Amino acid sequence: MGTGGGMAEPFGPEGLPLEQARELILAALQPLGGSETLPLAACLGRVSAAAVLAREAVPGFRASMMDGYAIPGESLPATGSRWRLVGCSAPAAPYGSSLDPGEAIRILTGAPVPEGSGKVLPQELVELAGDGELVLVQDSGANPWIRQPSEEAAPGQELLAGGQRLGPADLGRLASCGVDAIAVTRRPRLGLLISGDELLPPGVQRGPGQIWESNGTLLEALLQRLGYPVAQQLVVADQPDLLRHALRELAQCCDVVVSTGGVSVGDKDWIRPLVAELGSVSFWKLHLKPGRPFAWGQLADKPFFGLPGNPVAAAITALQLLWPALQQLEGGQVQLLPRLRVRLEAPLRRGGGRPELARAALVIGPQGELLARVSGSQASARIGSLQGADLLLEIPAELDSLEAGQELWAQLLHLPIF
Repeated sequence: MGTGGGMAEPFGPEGLPLEQARELILAALQPLGGSETLPLAACLGRVSAAAVLAREAVPGFRASMMDGYAIPGESLPATGSRWRLVGCSAPAAPYGSSLDPGEAIRILTGAPVPEGSGKVLPQELVELAGDGELVLVQDSGANPWIRQPSEEAAPGQELLAGGQRLGPADLGRLASCGVDAIAVTRRPRLGLLISGDELLPPGVQRGPGQIWESNGTLLEALLQRLGYPVAQQLVVADQPDLLRHALRELAQCCDVVVSTGGVSVGDKDWIRPLVAELGSVSFWKLHLKPGRPFAWGQLADKPFFGLPGNPVAAAITALQLLWPALQQLEGGQVQLLPRLRVRLEAPLRRGGGRPELARAALVIGPQGELLARVSGSQASARIGSLQGADLLLEIPAELDSLEAGQELWAQLLHLPIF
Protein backbone atom coordinates (compact mmCIF):
# COMPACT_ATOMS: atom_id res chain seq x y z
CA MET A 1 0.00 0.00 0.00
CA GLY A 2 1.40 3.40 -0.94
CA THR A 3 1.26 6.74 0.77
CA GLY A 4 -2.33 7.76 1.52
CA GLY A 5 -4.03 11.14 1.69
CA GLY A 6 -4.09 11.23 5.48
CA MET A 7 -0.36 10.66 6.03
CA ALA A 8 2.21 13.36 6.72
CA GLU A 9 3.58 15.20 3.72
CA PRO A 10 6.97 13.62 2.92
CA PHE A 11 8.74 16.85 1.94
CA GLY A 12 7.16 19.41 4.23
CA PRO A 13 4.23 21.78 3.78
CA GLU A 14 5.91 23.80 1.02
CA GLY A 15 6.37 20.75 -1.20
CA LEU A 16 9.33 19.48 -3.18
CA PRO A 17 11.56 21.89 -5.16
CA LEU A 18 11.30 21.38 -8.91
CA GLU A 19 14.90 20.26 -9.50
CA GLN A 20 14.74 17.77 -6.63
CA ALA A 21 11.45 16.39 -7.93
CA ARG A 22 12.94 15.90 -11.39
CA GLU A 23 15.99 14.12 -9.97
CA LEU A 24 13.80 11.82 -7.89
CA ILE A 25 11.61 10.88 -10.85
CA LEU A 26 14.47 10.28 -13.29
CA ALA A 27 16.38 8.18 -10.74
CA ALA A 28 13.37 5.86 -10.49
CA LEU A 29 13.00 5.24 -14.24
CA GLN A 30 14.81 2.95 -16.67
CA PRO A 31 14.38 2.79 -20.46
CA LEU A 32 11.51 0.58 -21.55
CA GLY A 33 13.72 -1.46 -23.89
CA GLY A 34 12.73 -2.97 -27.19
CA SER A 35 12.98 -1.52 -30.67
CA GLU A 36 11.36 -1.49 -34.08
CA THR A 37 12.77 -0.88 -37.55
CA LEU A 38 11.11 1.95 -39.45
CA PRO A 39 11.66 3.72 -42.78
CA LEU A 40 13.42 7.07 -42.42
CA ALA A 41 10.21 8.96 -43.18
CA ALA A 42 8.71 7.58 -39.95
CA CYS A 43 11.76 8.25 -37.75
CA LEU A 44 11.58 12.01 -37.18
CA GLY A 45 11.76 12.68 -33.45
CA ARG A 46 12.40 9.04 -32.55
CA VAL A 47 15.50 7.71 -30.74
CA SER A 48 18.04 5.50 -32.51
CA ALA A 49 18.31 2.04 -30.93
CA ALA A 50 21.89 1.44 -32.05
CA ALA A 51 24.76 3.15 -33.84
CA VAL A 52 24.50 3.35 -37.63
CA LEU A 53 27.70 2.97 -39.69
CA ALA A 54 28.38 3.95 -43.29
CA ARG A 55 28.55 0.93 -45.56
CA GLU A 56 30.72 2.67 -48.14
CA ALA A 57 32.36 5.99 -48.93
CA VAL A 58 30.08 8.91 -49.76
CA PRO A 59 30.00 10.43 -52.34
CA GLY A 60 32.32 7.57 -53.33
CA PHE A 61 34.11 9.47 -56.09
CA ARG A 62 35.79 12.82 -56.57
CA ALA A 63 33.03 15.26 -57.50
CA SER A 64 33.11 18.77 -58.86
CA MET A 65 31.87 21.47 -56.48
CA MET A 66 31.29 23.96 -59.31
CA ASP A 67 30.12 24.30 -62.87
CA GLY A 68 33.34 24.82 -64.75
CA TYR A 69 36.21 22.96 -66.41
CA ALA A 70 38.41 20.12 -65.16
CA ILE A 71 42.08 20.46 -66.11
CA PRO A 72 45.08 18.08 -65.72
CA GLY A 73 47.33 18.09 -62.66
CA GLU A 74 47.02 19.98 -59.41
CA SER A 75 49.36 22.96 -59.88
CA LEU A 76 48.05 26.53 -60.12
CA PRO A 77 47.90 27.53 -63.80
CA ALA A 78 49.11 30.96 -64.87
CA THR A 79 46.74 33.54 -66.34
CA GLY A 80 46.62 33.02 -70.11
CA SER A 81 47.05 29.23 -69.90
CA ARG A 82 45.24 27.30 -72.61
CA TRP A 83 43.66 23.84 -72.90
CA ARG A 84 41.94 21.90 -75.63
CA LEU A 85 38.35 20.85 -74.81
CA VAL A 86 37.91 17.11 -75.31
CA GLY A 87 34.59 16.25 -73.67
CA CYS A 88 32.17 16.71 -70.78
CA SER A 89 31.39 15.18 -67.38
CA ALA A 90 27.86 15.45 -65.97
CA PRO A 91 26.14 13.84 -62.95
CA ALA A 92 25.51 10.16 -63.77
CA ALA A 93 27.33 10.66 -67.11
CA PRO A 94 31.06 10.84 -66.32
CA TYR A 95 33.80 11.48 -68.86
CA GLY A 96 35.11 8.05 -69.73
CA SER A 97 38.85 8.71 -70.01
CA SER A 98 41.70 10.30 -68.06
CA LEU A 99 42.97 13.77 -68.94
CA ASP A 100 46.33 14.18 -70.65
CA PRO A 101 48.45 17.34 -70.46
CA GLY A 102 46.89 20.18 -72.45
CA GLU A 103 43.36 18.68 -72.30
CA ALA A 104 40.27 19.93 -70.43
CA ILE A 105 36.63 18.94 -70.14
CA ARG A 106 33.45 20.77 -69.36
CA ILE A 107 32.23 19.62 -65.91
CA LEU A 108 28.98 20.24 -64.01
CA THR A 109 28.39 20.48 -60.26
CA GLY A 110 28.34 17.01 -58.70
CA ALA A 111 29.85 15.32 -61.73
CA PRO A 112 32.80 12.88 -61.37
CA VAL A 113 36.23 14.42 -61.84
CA PRO A 114 38.24 12.31 -64.33
CA GLU A 115 41.56 10.62 -63.62
CA GLY A 116 44.51 12.86 -64.29
CA SER A 117 42.68 15.97 -63.07
CA GLY A 118 43.31 17.61 -59.71
CA LYS A 119 41.63 20.96 -60.25
CA VAL A 120 38.35 22.43 -61.47
CA LEU A 121 38.28 25.99 -62.83
CA PRO A 122 34.98 27.79 -62.10
CA GLN A 123 33.44 28.89 -65.37
CA GLU A 124 33.57 32.60 -64.45
CA LEU A 125 37.42 32.48 -64.46
CA VAL A 126 37.79 31.27 -68.03
CA GLU A 127 36.74 32.11 -71.58
CA LEU A 128 36.37 30.08 -74.72
CA ALA A 129 38.65 31.29 -77.51
CA GLY A 130 37.43 31.46 -81.06
CA ASP A 131 39.25 28.27 -81.99
CA GLY A 132 37.43 26.31 -79.26
CA GLU A 133 40.27 26.43 -76.77
CA LEU A 134 39.82 27.24 -73.09
CA VAL A 135 41.71 30.31 -71.83
CA LEU A 136 42.28 31.24 -68.14
CA VAL A 137 41.57 34.97 -67.81
CA GLN A 138 41.69 35.30 -64.00
CA ASP A 139 43.83 33.81 -61.22
CA SER A 140 42.15 30.55 -60.14
CA GLY A 141 43.38 30.54 -56.53
CA ALA A 142 44.36 27.55 -54.41
CA ASN A 143 40.91 25.95 -54.03
CA PRO A 144 40.70 22.87 -56.30
CA TRP A 145 36.85 22.85 -56.10
CA ILE A 146 36.80 19.07 -55.80
CA ARG A 147 34.82 17.13 -53.22
CA GLN A 148 36.76 14.10 -51.99
CA PRO A 149 35.32 10.54 -52.10
CA SER A 150 34.91 10.30 -48.30
CA GLU A 151 33.91 13.91 -47.62
CA GLU A 152 30.49 12.96 -46.23
CA ALA A 153 31.44 9.58 -44.84
CA ALA A 154 34.19 6.96 -44.97
CA PRO A 155 33.43 3.23 -44.94
CA GLY A 156 32.64 2.16 -41.38
CA GLN A 157 32.32 5.73 -40.08
CA GLU A 158 29.64 6.28 -37.43
CA LEU A 159 26.80 8.26 -38.94
CA LEU A 160 24.60 8.16 -35.88
CA ALA A 161 25.13 7.15 -32.26
CA GLY A 162 22.72 4.97 -30.36
CA GLY A 163 20.29 6.85 -28.14
CA GLN A 164 20.24 9.89 -30.39
CA ARG A 165 17.07 11.93 -31.01
CA LEU A 166 16.59 12.03 -34.79
CA GLY A 167 16.18 15.39 -36.49
CA PRO A 168 15.86 16.34 -40.17
CA ALA A 169 19.65 16.69 -40.58
CA ASP A 170 20.23 13.19 -39.18
CA LEU A 171 17.66 11.67 -41.52
CA GLY A 172 19.01 13.60 -44.50
CA ARG A 173 22.55 12.42 -43.85
CA LEU A 174 21.45 8.81 -43.46
CA ALA A 175 19.57 8.99 -46.77
CA SER A 176 22.63 10.52 -48.48
CA CYS A 177 24.62 7.50 -47.29
CA GLY A 178 22.15 5.00 -48.73
CA VAL A 179 20.36 4.12 -45.48
CA ASP A 180 16.60 3.70 -45.95
CA ALA A 181 15.51 2.33 -42.55
CA ILE A 182 16.90 2.14 -39.00
CA ALA A 183 16.02 0.61 -35.62
CA VAL A 184 14.47 3.02 -33.13
CA THR A 185 13.61 2.50 -29.48
CA ARG A 186 10.11 1.82 -28.25
CA ARG A 187 8.11 4.96 -27.55
CA PRO A 188 6.08 5.02 -24.31
CA ARG A 189 2.33 4.54 -24.66
CA LEU A 190 0.57 7.31 -22.76
CA GLY A 191 -2.78 7.03 -21.01
CA LEU A 192 -4.46 10.32 -20.03
CA LEU A 193 -7.20 10.54 -17.40
CA ILE A 194 -9.16 13.76 -16.96
CA SER A 195 -11.48 13.96 -13.97
CA GLY A 196 -14.24 16.37 -13.05
CA ASP A 197 -18.03 16.47 -12.58
CA GLU A 198 -18.20 19.92 -14.17
CA LEU A 199 -16.57 19.02 -17.49
CA LEU A 200 -18.37 19.12 -20.84
CA PRO A 201 -17.03 18.55 -24.36
CA PRO A 202 -16.49 21.79 -26.32
CA GLY A 203 -19.51 22.63 -28.46
CA VAL A 204 -22.07 21.36 -25.92
CA GLN A 205 -24.38 23.87 -24.24
CA ARG A 206 -23.24 24.54 -20.68
CA GLY A 207 -25.41 24.26 -17.59
CA PRO A 208 -24.92 26.11 -14.27
CA GLY A 209 -21.35 25.73 -12.96
CA GLN A 210 -20.17 23.65 -15.92
CA ILE A 211 -17.05 24.33 -18.00
CA TRP A 212 -15.80 23.09 -21.34
CA GLU A 213 -13.06 20.51 -20.96
CA SER A 214 -9.78 21.87 -22.36
CA ASN A 215 -6.98 19.99 -20.56
CA GLY A 216 -7.33 17.00 -22.85
CA THR A 217 -6.91 19.12 -25.98
CA LEU A 218 -4.07 21.17 -24.48
CA LEU A 219 -2.09 18.20 -23.14
CA GLU A 220 -2.64 15.96 -26.17
CA ALA A 221 -1.43 18.75 -28.48
CA LEU A 222 1.55 19.54 -26.24
CA LEU A 223 2.62 15.92 -25.95
CA GLN A 224 2.13 15.41 -29.69
CA ARG A 225 4.39 18.42 -30.32
CA LEU A 226 7.00 16.87 -28.03
CA GLY A 227 6.82 13.57 -29.90
CA TYR A 228 4.65 11.53 -27.54
CA PRO A 229 1.09 11.01 -28.82
CA VAL A 230 -1.54 10.00 -26.26
CA ALA A 231 -2.64 6.41 -26.88
CA GLN A 232 -5.85 6.59 -24.82
CA GLN A 233 -7.76 9.40 -23.13
CA LEU A 234 -10.59 9.01 -20.62
CA VAL A 235 -12.80 11.78 -19.18
CA VAL A 236 -14.39 10.56 -15.95
CA ALA A 237 -16.65 12.09 -13.31
CA ASP A 238 -15.37 12.54 -9.74
CA GLN A 239 -16.70 9.21 -8.50
CA PRO A 240 -14.24 6.81 -6.80
CA ASP A 241 -15.50 3.60 -8.42
CA LEU A 242 -15.40 5.09 -11.92
CA LEU A 243 -11.97 6.62 -11.35
CA ARG A 244 -10.57 3.39 -9.88
CA HIS A 245 -11.76 1.46 -12.94
CA ALA A 246 -10.28 4.07 -15.30
CA LEU A 247 -6.90 4.03 -13.55
CA ARG A 248 -6.75 0.24 -13.73
CA GLU A 249 -7.71 0.26 -17.40
CA LEU A 250 -5.02 2.77 -18.32
CA ALA A 251 -2.37 0.95 -16.28
CA GLN A 252 -3.15 -2.28 -18.14
CA CYS A 253 -2.84 -0.88 -21.67
CA CYS A 254 -0.28 1.94 -21.32
CA ASP A 255 3.33 2.38 -20.20
CA VAL A 256 2.69 5.68 -18.41
CA VAL A 257 -0.49 6.95 -16.76
CA VAL A 258 -1.09 10.70 -16.58
CA SER A 259 -4.00 12.37 -14.85
CA THR A 260 -5.04 15.99 -14.54
CA GLY A 261 -6.98 17.17 -11.53
CA GLY A 262 -7.93 15.36 -8.33
CA VAL A 263 -4.50 15.32 -6.64
CA SER A 264 -5.01 18.14 -4.14
CA VAL A 265 -6.90 17.94 -0.81
CA GLY A 266 -10.47 18.81 -1.82
CA ASP A 267 -13.51 16.73 -0.93
CA LYS A 268 -13.61 15.30 -4.46
CA ASP A 269 -9.88 14.95 -5.04
CA TRP A 270 -9.91 11.15 -5.33
CA ILE A 271 -6.96 10.52 -7.67
CA ARG A 272 -4.15 10.61 -5.13
CA PRO A 273 -5.76 8.28 -2.57
CA LEU A 274 -6.81 5.89 -5.35
CA VAL A 275 -3.26 5.73 -6.75
CA ALA A 276 -1.98 5.13 -3.21
CA GLU A 277 -4.51 2.30 -2.92
CA LEU A 278 -3.57 0.72 -6.26
CA GLY A 279 0.16 1.47 -6.10
CA SER A 280 2.15 4.16 -4.35
CA VAL A 281 2.58 7.94 -4.19
CA SER A 282 6.10 9.25 -3.59
CA PHE A 283 5.23 12.94 -3.29
CA TRP A 284 2.22 15.10 -4.02
CA LYS A 285 3.21 18.72 -3.78
CA LEU A 286 5.68 20.99 -5.63
CA HIS A 287 7.26 24.19 -4.36
CA LEU A 288 6.40 25.87 -7.65
CA LYS A 289 4.00 28.37 -9.17
CA PRO A 290 2.04 27.32 -11.14
CA GLY A 291 1.93 23.62 -10.28
CA ARG A 292 1.81 23.04 -6.54
CA PRO A 293 -0.67 20.09 -6.64
CA PHE A 294 1.39 17.47 -8.48
CA ALA A 295 1.67 13.77 -7.59
CA TRP A 296 4.28 11.23 -8.65
CA GLY A 297 4.24 7.52 -7.96
CA GLN A 298 3.55 4.06 -9.34
CA LEU A 299 0.21 2.68 -10.51
CA ALA A 300 0.60 -1.08 -10.42
CA ASP A 301 4.05 -1.21 -12.02
CA LYS A 302 3.58 1.82 -14.29
CA PRO A 303 4.87 5.36 -13.67
CA PHE A 304 2.09 7.73 -12.63
CA PHE A 305 2.02 11.51 -13.05
CA GLY A 306 -0.78 13.42 -11.39
CA LEU A 307 -0.84 16.85 -13.02
CA PRO A 308 -2.74 19.81 -11.56
CA GLY A 309 -6.27 20.49 -12.72
CA ASN A 310 -5.67 24.07 -13.84
CA PRO A 311 -4.62 23.92 -17.52
CA VAL A 312 -1.57 26.21 -17.37
CA ALA A 313 -0.24 24.41 -14.31
CA ALA A 314 -0.85 21.06 -16.03
CA ALA A 315 1.06 22.16 -19.14
CA ILE A 316 3.98 23.65 -17.18
CA THR A 317 4.44 20.61 -14.94
CA ALA A 318 4.15 18.32 -17.97
CA LEU A 319 7.04 20.21 -19.58
CA GLN A 320 9.15 20.24 -16.45
CA LEU A 321 8.64 16.69 -15.16
CA LEU A 322 6.64 14.46 -17.51
CA TRP A 323 8.59 15.31 -20.67
CA PRO A 324 12.05 14.49 -19.20
CA ALA A 325 10.66 11.22 -17.82
CA LEU A 326 9.29 10.22 -21.22
CA GLN A 327 12.66 10.89 -22.81
CA GLN A 328 14.34 8.64 -20.26
CA LEU A 329 11.79 5.87 -20.75
CA GLU A 330 12.36 6.05 -24.51
CA GLY A 331 16.09 5.55 -24.02
CA GLY A 332 17.26 8.95 -25.25
CA GLN A 333 19.41 11.55 -23.59
CA VAL A 334 17.23 13.76 -21.40
CA GLN A 335 17.21 17.29 -22.81
CA LEU A 336 15.54 20.11 -20.92
CA LEU A 337 14.45 23.42 -22.36
CA PRO A 338 17.49 25.63 -23.11
CA ARG A 339 18.05 28.56 -20.74
CA LEU A 340 19.20 32.11 -21.44
CA ARG A 341 19.53 35.39 -19.60
CA VAL A 342 16.96 38.10 -20.39
CA ARG A 343 15.92 41.45 -18.92
CA LEU A 344 12.41 42.48 -17.98
CA GLU A 345 10.88 44.94 -20.41
CA ALA A 346 8.62 46.46 -17.72
CA PRO A 347 8.21 46.25 -13.93
CA LEU A 348 6.51 43.14 -12.58
CA ARG A 349 4.63 42.72 -9.31
CA ARG A 350 3.59 39.32 -8.00
CA GLY A 351 2.73 37.43 -4.86
CA GLY A 352 5.94 35.95 -3.46
CA GLY A 353 6.48 32.79 -1.46
CA ARG A 354 7.09 30.28 -4.28
CA PRO A 355 9.45 30.19 -7.24
CA GLU A 356 7.47 30.96 -10.39
CA LEU A 357 7.69 30.08 -14.06
CA ALA A 358 6.03 33.12 -15.63
CA ARG A 359 5.01 33.10 -19.28
CA ALA A 360 6.60 35.82 -21.40
CA ALA A 361 7.24 36.86 -24.99
CA LEU A 362 10.83 37.33 -26.17
CA VAL A 363 11.37 40.74 -27.77
CA ILE A 364 14.46 42.53 -29.07
CA GLY A 365 15.28 45.89 -27.49
CA PRO A 366 16.59 48.97 -29.35
CA GLN A 367 20.21 47.99 -28.66
CA GLY A 368 19.68 44.37 -29.69
CA GLU A 369 19.22 43.19 -26.10
CA LEU A 370 16.91 40.28 -25.24
CA LEU A 371 13.84 41.41 -23.30
CA ALA A 372 11.01 39.48 -21.64
CA ARG A 373 7.53 40.94 -22.05
CA VAL A 374 4.97 39.75 -19.49
CA SER A 375 1.40 40.74 -20.28
CA GLY A 376 -2.01 39.84 -18.89
CA SER A 377 -2.92 37.65 -15.96
CA GLN A 378 -0.54 34.85 -14.97
CA ALA A 379 -3.33 32.85 -13.32
CA SER A 380 -2.84 29.09 -13.65
CA ALA A 381 -6.35 28.68 -15.08
CA ARG A 382 -5.80 31.22 -17.90
CA ILE A 383 -4.67 29.37 -21.03
CA GLY A 384 -4.30 32.73 -22.77
CA SER A 385 -1.04 33.25 -20.84
CA LEU A 386 0.46 30.42 -22.92
CA GLN A 387 -0.47 31.97 -26.26
CA GLY A 388 2.51 33.70 -27.82
CA ALA A 389 4.77 32.66 -24.94
CA ASP A 390 8.41 32.23 -25.95
CA LEU A 391 9.82 32.02 -22.43
CA LEU A 392 9.24 30.65 -18.96
CA LEU A 393 10.77 33.28 -16.69
CA GLU A 394 12.42 31.74 -13.64
CA ILE A 395 11.45 34.09 -10.80
CA PRO A 396 13.01 33.20 -7.42
CA ALA A 397 10.67 32.73 -4.46
CA GLU A 398 12.00 35.75 -2.54
CA LEU A 399 11.26 38.28 -5.32
CA ASP A 400 7.82 39.91 -5.32
CA SER A 401 8.71 43.27 -6.87
CA LEU A 402 10.83 43.32 -10.00
CA GLU A 403 11.95 46.42 -11.88
CA ALA A 404 12.34 47.02 -15.61
CA GLY A 405 15.76 45.88 -16.76
CA GLN A 406 16.15 43.24 -14.03
CA GLU A 407 18.00 40.24 -15.36
CA LEU A 408 16.57 36.73 -14.96
CA TRP A 409 17.11 33.25 -16.26
CA ALA A 410 14.44 32.05 -18.69
CA GLN A 411 13.64 28.76 -20.39
CA LEU A 412 13.24 29.02 -24.16
CA LEU A 413 9.99 27.48 -25.41
CA HIS A 414 11.23 26.62 -28.88
CA LEU A 415 12.37 23.22 -30.08
CA PRO A 416 15.38 22.75 -32.41
CA ILE A 417 14.75 22.77 -36.15
CA PHE A 418 17.52 20.47 -37.37
